[in-house]
Amino acid sequence: MRAAVEGQGVGVAGPSPLLSADPHPLSPSPTSLSLALGSLSPRPASAVYEGWVRHRRFAPIEHEFRYRLFLMYLDLAELPQVLDPYPFFSARGRALARFRREDFMGDPARPLDECVREAVEEATGATPSGPVRLLAGLRCFGHSFNPVSFYYCFDPAGERVEAVVADVRNIPWGEGHPYVLARGERRGSVLAEDLDKTFHVSPLMGMDQTYAFRAGEPGERLAVHIESRPRRDMPESRPRETAKNRDIGGSSRSRHAPKEFDATLSLRRHELSRRTLTTMLARYPAMSLQVVAKIYAQSLRLKLKGAPYHPHPEGSRPKGFVSP
Repeated sequence: MRAAVEGQGVGVAGPSPLLSADPHPLSPSPTSLSLALGSLSPRPASAVYEGWVRHRRFAPIEHEFRYRLFLMYLDLAELPQVLDPYPFFSARGRALARFRREDFMGDPARPLDECVREAVEEATGATPSGPVRLLAGLRCFGHSFNPVSFYYCFDPAGERVEAVVADVRNIPWGEGHPYVLARGERRGSVLAEDLDKTFHVSPLMGMDQTYAFRAGEPGERLAVHIESRPRRDMPESRPRETAKNRDIGGSSRSRHAPKEFDATLSLRRHELSRRTLTTMLARYPAMSLQVVAKIYAQSLRLKLKGAPYHPHPEGSRPKGFVSP
């Protein structure tokens, strides 16, 4: 998924039809002891989500693609036991689909949830104390690359999302940038922010952008929607408004320029089972490698259409064209 959003900010993004209804809350996660003993109740918070991701560009050229995918949704307190019953999956060692601590944000020597809570504290001054649940792809057939991994930080009861941390990665530079959406005083099931772009992800998209980000709480359905516009202080770069790039809802964001890009992730939850996980591996073989191949294929199509090239603003050199 190349939902490339960077930076931090405040505000509320325009409405999205995928984020208009409250999803059902998740059940609290079981303890590690109950998982180890094979307890059937309560059900794990961990699950698998399947659906689609869509990217659309409106300026300076038009381009659109949509792919199907699956992502694991893992309560970090349930690892590694939660994957033990499932053939081909593991959080302990080698497997066709593997959770490996080194593939995710922060110091690999520290617990992942600790690094996530620290990122929230640095951004907001508050440390979430409830469950931390990761939405991302696993290392498949020895390869791992997640354009963005989402960490949902819940309240102590595990019922309401207090913050979302998105760890954005770029390829081939191998850099990462975590940023935070905080609930603050907002109510409802959608967290939203306006974010100034500060992190270079695509050489075919400039840095002078502002993003509007909406992330719904995970439930039976899960949705994330991102919109990109030229930064407000750069009116000369603004594209002409059309029916396609006009805001949904109109006046709520009329102060902004028409959007140049949007990305949407729409997923449906499935409970963990041997049949479901085996089906996902068969349906999406070597998914991580597929993600990288599709990034380069779509980049080539964009370049052939005439998309301008934007070099890395800090002159960073590529670290790896398949695994950064």
